[in-house]
Amino acid sequence: MLSQLLLAATDPVPLDAGVELAKSLRKMHVEDVLLPVIIQLAIIVAIARVFSLLFRKFGQSGVVGEIAAGLMLGPSLFGRFYPETWAKIFHPLPHDAAVSGALFETTLHWVFTVLSQIGLILLLFLVGLEFDFQHLKKNGRSALFISLAGLLLPFGLGVGLALWMHPRLGVDPELAAAPPFLGFVLFLGTAMAITALPILGRLMIELNITRTRVGAITITSAAMDDVAGWILLATVSAIVAGNFEVGLTLRMLAGTFAFAAFMLLVARPVLVRFARRVVVDGELTLNGLAATLLFVFACSLATNLIGIFAIFGAFLYGAVLSTEHEYREAVIKRLRDIVTVFFLPIFFTYTGLRTDVQTVATAELWLMCGLVLAAAIVGKLAGCGLAAWASGFTPRESACIGIMMNTRGLMELIVINVGYQLGVIPKSVFCMLVLMALVTTVMTTPILLRLMRGTELEPWIQQSIFLKGEGVWLNKPGAGTPVVTAETVAAK
Repeated sequence: MLSQLLLAATDPVPLDAGVELAKSLRKMHVEDVLLPVIIQLAIIVAIARVFSLLFRKFGQSGVVGEIAAGLMLGPSLFGRFYPETWAKIFHPLPHDAAVSGALFETTLHWVFTVLSQIGLILLLFLVGLEFDFQHLKKNGRSALFISLAGLLLPFGLGVGLALWMHPRLGVDPELAAAPPFLGFVLFLGTAMAITALPILGRLMIELNITRTRVGAITITSAAMDDVAGWILLATVSAIVAGNFEVGLTLRMLAGTFAFAAFMLLVARPVLVRFARRVVVDGELTLNGLAATLLFVFACSLATNLIGIFAIFGAFLYGAVLSTEHEYREAVIKRLRDIVTVFFLPIFFTYTGLRTDVQTVATAELWLMCGLVLAAAIVGKLAGCGLAAWASGFTPRESACIGIMMNTRGLMELIVINVGYQLGVIPKSVFCMLVLMALVTTVMTTPILLRLMRGTELEPWIQQSIFLKGEGVWLNKPGAGTPVVTAETVAAK
């Protein structure tokens, strides 16, 4: 893709284009590229942090604030009302007139794309480390039923909606063609089926409900959804990356499952011994950190060579070591802050910068946007809520489970960015799905606070940091909140 973009920015004749491209790249001074990169990074990190803190004060996830920061900095707001200033910052011209403006902009685009992908690799490694597979062993039957309903119904609605949308989208200006039919249908279905476990987990911690029966069932269902979502995304990516060729796609799928089996059955015992040796007095040694990064990049390289995205390898490496608690905590101490403050804002804000609400320019496109949002919400609420009700939960508890499972956030953004990079999601649909991820994440907390009344969640949430604004969790004996143990949860 990069070579195609670079060639498109120069002479259309292939041989001459290659010669001119080489000359232009040699003329480009590193400081000329570094200056706009530093300016953009400074603005992105600062604005993303401000919006993250602001949205937290309103009871929302910091991720929502960072996406909103990107939308504000992007063509939808800043670029629309202050186009000249916006262009100078995010679409600067090269200092050397001999360097193509298109080539310079493409270079900057790939600098930020690579930075955001490195951030995603590190983030998915941390997500894998924090994944609790114990959730998959407890509360199994009800959680499996809820998880399946919450996957199948939204996926089916997404596929049905995609079949209706595809012929109406027409030619995508960036692709100079209509989005590929099968890839578009599969990715829209996958986007509808996702639940964001990391965002949901943080939300449940803030609300103090992780130890309740409803909370345990929900997080277990979300964990199963997360596993199924990664498998589904890897499968769909392999199908699309294989250009829908059955033989190539099967080889990519076989390579993916073979690598996963190797990591779980062969590499895991070795990696566990490594993880236990590199933590000294609760701290990860420098050599241990270096080796950890090498393993993360090696696993990312493996899945990249297989033909699927590098992030899958990083997630898998983290997942196989998720039981090593001391190692997990030591790694998180070393990596979480830089990933949270630097890399994640680049990914979330850059996603917002690529989202142009003006691409949803017609009444029909806004109708599609509304249907995308409706299908996403109804699929999760109806699928998970009805499954929970059939499993013995009260109507209010079932609605609470449904609304929590409707949280999209991070995982949704990863899916749509993968689809966008593969060229199967046009820019207008990319915008629709970003808005859907925002709305479904923003709506979770306020609706849950209304639905909790009269359920087992109410006393726990009333004693949470979220409502009391205190610096300690009030879920201890004597704090006014009933203690729910694994035994009492199982008894219920």
